[in-house]
This record gives sequence, structure tokens and C-alpha cells, in this order.
Amino acid sequence: MSAKQILVIDEGTTSTRAMLFGCDGKLRSSQQEALQQYYPSPGLVEHDATEIWEKTLRCCQKMVEQAGGADKIAAIGITNQRETVVAWDKRSGEPLCKAIVWQDRRTAEKCDALKDKGLEPLVQQKTGLLLDPYFSGSKIGWMLENVPEVKAAGDNLAFGTIESYLIFRLTGGIHITDASNASRTMLMPLNGQVWDDELLDLFDIPKAALPNIVDCAGDLGATLPTLFGSAIPICGSAGDQQAATIGQACFAMGQTKATFGTGAFILTNSGDNPPKSENRLLSTVLYQLNGERTFALEGSVFVAGSLMQWLRDDVGLIEFAGESEELARSVANNGGVYLVPALSGLGAPHWRADATCTISGLSFSATKAHIVRAALESIAHQCHDLKTAFSADGTDWESLRIDGGMVANDWMVQDLADVLNIPVERPEFIETTALGAAMLAAVGCGIYETLDDASAMISGMSSYEPSMDSADRAHRLAGWQKAIAGVLAN
Repeated sequence: MSAKQILVIDEGTTSTRAMLFGCDGKLRSSQQEALQQYYPSPGLVEHDATEIWEKTLRCCQKMVEQAGGADKIAAIGITNQRETVVAWDKRSGEPLCKAIVWQDRRTAEKCDALKDKGLEPLVQQKTGLLLDPYFSGSKIGWMLENVPEVKAAGDNLAFGTIESYLIFRLTGGIHITDASNASRTMLMPLNGQVWDDELLDLFDIPKAALPNIVDCAGDLGATLPTLFGSAIPICGSAGDQQAATIGQACFAMGQTKATFGTGAFILTNSGDNPPKSENRLLSTVLYQLNGERTFALEGSVFVAGSLMQWLRDDVGLIEFAGESEELARSVANNGGVYLVPALSGLGAPHWRADATCTISGLSFSATKAHIVRAALESIAHQCHDLKTAFSADGTDWESLRIDGGMVANDWMVQDLADVLNIPVERPEFIETTALGAAMLAAVGCGIYETLDDASAMISGMSSYEPSMDSADRAHRLAGWQKAIAGVLAN
């Protein structure tokens, strides 16, 4: 076996995976373990960072063994659920409390109080983000204010998003975060290389507890030799949505991808200048290489694949995720039923942390199939809301490249093309988040010189063309606008 294998850690919201790639982009093997979700009360979502570390390590060790040993792996690339925050002790690496997950809404009142003080324009101007519980800064502030172990940690306190925590544990103490993840904290200016004192003061966060901000590719450290038999260099790191954009080769301005995982996240490459949104979209760092940043305009939908999980596990309308496609096809239309999936508030372009899920249009003629179809249709409806906002910001989509677990649903992909009225392209290999991390690591360790060169790792695409009648599309969208207006009015 070649030493030019890449080990990718893909640490998601519901599972952690280790994946072994060849330098040709082909997946050779993978190992996955589920992560427990903790919901201590409505709106609160937590993870056990010790569980994340132990399961990640176990998955990686199995992949190193399959690779034929640590010397057969050229580099590690890491991609992660963004905005989720861990607090740990710098001496031991042990977490000081449960991690607060990106979906968590506990800091809504704090964010609203800062908005009432007129501070959101300052935050948006500096960071490209809005004052919302989604982002990491308010979560860190909450830990400092409410967790005795965090308060008492003093100089030994460390904060970081998941990739930062994993790198710390893998290397035995390197405390860094890549610029793509740092741009999601609400604490780093888009044009700045370090944390912003004024933003830190908003949440009373000590700068010494935060990681150093680094590139997304290069020499980011090496694993402790004891973990895998010998040290493996870590050469790539990016938040999951940025990694997926890289894995879809959106390297030219205007190219757009959507990832449908737990949530749905759409990013458009904006080049080397941070985009300014007048329509409550986000500006974010797409990647940083050699100290230079490429930016993206982003729209975030909080509930996508997690809606299918909810229908299956909590409501019992489906027995397995694939059944949703069968049920959607079993009825001619939604029967007037609309589902607004605000199970953890509404993201872009509405940004309503207090919004709750509704199902409207029910009658005795409505069946389980109509409700499940309405749930699937909500994905395209939310994406259409985002397309309208992107267009108003001067960035319309000519086509959409899609990935993530949900896009295995052919019906949903065609519905996206129909409702958005643009071609939708799906790659043969849909795990583009992990592939993007592999591409970054391959550049970081010198297998490829540039990301453009690394796009040789990407396989082919299939395209779905819109086929819906314009009157049917208008009818669908009018029903959605009525449904979401009802949610926003509450």
C-alpha cells in the first residue's frame, strides 16, 4: 500500500467517523460510531466531549490498522460540526462540562439583550454574523457565567470548537483552530488574524483561554506517537460546511453548494473580499491558505436530516429514513399540508430563535404520506427562501451542487430542482465534507500543490433538471409563504 493515504476525521453532530482515502480521492475504508445527544430541557442540546474523543480515537485506530500502520498515512485531515463548544483543562485535556451543541438555544435571551443595546450592526460589520445563539461566542460566555468548574479553571482553562479540542487531544497540547471554524465564533473579525478585544468583552471571554488561529492546510501539528504507533502529521482542518464546499470544487466566485445533513447549509464562493449581506445571510471564511482568505456567503437552515430523524424516532411516522421517499411518491401532492420545521428555531433568512414547528392544512383527507411529503417539501421551500435572499444580495444561483446524507433521496433532489427552477448536481461520491478535508490535508502535506490540483480527487456528477409546471410551483410556494407567515406572526 502507498504511504499516500489520507486519514480523515469527520466529526458530525450525530456520529463520528474515521475515513481512509487514497490520494486519488477514492474511499478505501471507514469506521463510524454514533454520538449520544443530550436534551436536558427544551432548546438545550449537549454532547459528551469525552465520548467524542474516545470514539474518534477508536475509529482512527481501526483505520490506521487497516492502512497497514501509521507510516502508511501521509496526513490527517479534520472536519467538524461547527459552533459546538468544548471547555477543558489544559493540563489533562479533560472536559470541564458537557459540550454545548450548535443547535442549542440557551443564550437567546443574552443575544436579544445585546440586540436591544443596538450591538448587532457592530457584530455583523466585524464578523459577518448575526447575534444568534447558534454561534460559539455566547455559548462560551454562558459557560463562564454558569459552570463552576469553568469559572474555577483559571489559567488552565481552554475553549475550542470540536476540531480544536480533537487537535489538542491528538497532539498532547497544541491549542489551535483553523480560520474557517474561528469565523463561526462571533469573536474573530473577517479581516483580522486574531481574536477581537471588543467582541471578547461582549461576553467577558479571556483571550488566553482561546486557541491560536491558523491556516486550513499546512503543518498543524503531529499526533502523539503513543496513539497510533508513530506520529502522523495533521495537515488539514475546516468546518464541515466549508470542507463540503471544497469537496464540491466551488473554487470560482459564484459557485454554490448545499449540504443536507442534520441541518442544511448553502455556501457561495465570494472570492477574496468578505461579502456584505443586506438580507440576513452570513459572511464566513471559506478557507485560509498561506495566510490568505477566500470568503463565502452562507445561508443556514437548522433542520433538514434531523427532521427525518424526528419523524422516525420521536413521532413514529416512518420506520426508516428511506421510507420518506416511498411515502412522498405514494401521493400526487401534499394535499394542502405544509410543515414548517422550526424544531430548533428558524435560521436564515428569518433568524427567529423562538419559532416553533407547525403542521398546517390538516383535514380528514390528510394521511401520514401527506405529512411526510410536506416534511420533505419543506427542504426545497427553505432553500427557495434562501435563494431569494441570495439573489437580493446580488448572488443568484445558476445551479446548485448538493451533498450530504439526505441527497440519497432521489425524490427530494428532483423536488429541489423543480422548486428552485435550476439544475441540481449530485456527485457520485456524496460524502464531500470528508473529501474536502482529505483535499486540504493532501495540499497541506504536499501531495498536491493547490486545491485546484487536488480537485483531481473528485469523481463525476449527475444532473437533475427542473420539470415542474410554473403554475404548480407558484401554488406550492404561495402555500409555503402562508404557512411560514403564520409561524413568524406568533
